[in-house]
Amino acid sequence: MNWQEVCADPHLQDLPYKIELNEQGQILMSPVRLYHSALQGEIIRLLTRLMDTGKALPEFAIATEQGTKVADVVWCSDALWQQIKHEAESPVAPEICVEVLSSGNTAHEMLRKRMLYLAHGAEEVWLCAQDGTMQFFSADGAIECSLLVPTFPNHLEL
Repeated sequence: MNWQEVCADPHLQDLPYKIELNEQGQILMSPVRLYHSALQGEIIRLLTRLMDTGKALPEFAIATEQGTKVADVVWCSDALWQQIKHEAESPVAPEICVEVLSSGNTAHEMLRKRMLYLAHGAEEVWLCAQDGTMQFFSADGAIECSLLVPTFPNHLEL
């Protein structure tokens, strides 16, 4: 199965789960809790307030050699958005990709996603823990704060 088929399948349209594809085209589903949605909303709100241009978007599909990965939140420049806005999945990662962690996520999975997003064009990958603690990464590894959004807080309160 490819991402276009997933998007077109009427049986999958209203699932309350996060869906991704693995390398074999198999659907992976991860149910999320309410705090997950609240943290996504807060990240989008802050990105929209702190960035003068671009778009903060939820549940953003990115094509990778390990299947379609869906970042919980992204910030996409206006220039990149104009290139990809009509695609079912983006062939490149937006400048900022954010994963909101849940109890089912492993360190290995997050490292793999971080490397995939960076390899596909992301300038930064952010991880948001269940308690709102933020971690920021560039291609060089962990960074103290976001270089693209230096005023983004290191901890989110819900």
